[in-house]
Amino acid sequence: MSRRIRTQGPVIRRQGQVQQTTTDERLLQSRGDTAWVHSDPWRVMRIQSEFVEGFGTLAEVGPAVGVFGSARTPKSSPLWGSAVAIGRGLAEAGYASITGGGPGIMEAVNKGAAQAGGISVGLGIELPFEQSLNKYVTLGINFRYFFARKVMFLKYSRGFVVMPGGFGTFDELFEALTLVQTHKVTQFPIVLFGKDYWSPMLTWLREQTLAEGYIAAKDLELVTVTDDVAEVIAAVTRPRDELAQ
Repeated sequence: MSRRIRTQGPVIRRQGQVQQTTTDERLLQSRGDTAWVHSDPWRVMRIQSEFVEGFGTLAEVGPAVGVFGSARTPKSSPLWGSAVAIGRGLAEAGYASITGGGPGIMEAVNKGAAQAGGISVGLGIELPFEQSLNKYVTLGINFRYFFARKVMFLKYSRGFVVMPGGFGTFDELFEALTLVQTHKVTQFPIVLFGKDYWSPMLTWLREQTLAEGYIAAKDLELVTVTDDVAEVIAAVTRPRDELAQ
């Protein structure tokens, strides 16, 4: 895909100004010499600025729920309509929706939230292909570093709704599960939307991962699986004292 535009945090590059690698890629690149000691300490300042910007922007958002799903979901898919309904339902319940700000499921959720008068948050990320915040985002931040962006999702969300998606969706899901399992975050509901999509994965976890002793039976109880939008909204907006029970 042609690299004709790229957003790098607050910087937008087009045409000949587009760099051939992303900021994350350069940070994680291994080098054979010691030149990195002269440049990497300065990267800390840029990383710090992303945390400061994120904390400052999202601190006053109020209760919010992170919603994940594929950027490739077409508007003709029933999942698109369900995602719009989830965004709308969260707004009507007084919750902001936080997505990755891209197309597909993310755009649908942002649309539902914005049209219902709620706060529609998009946390964008610099990628090696064209992508910008969708038009339904009412509060957006562009990040250079995935890890800074992940912290914002987890810090300012009271729960996650995970719709069908690919590697990025799995990444967010399993990171959240790990943090709940290890009690790094507590009272954090995780809802998987789409029984047909998620059931094979859960079957594998039960018949392989659990059966071989790599997780405990109670770990599989950390998620709720449903096809019902109303059940999604109820699960992620329950009072925290009820979640502790």
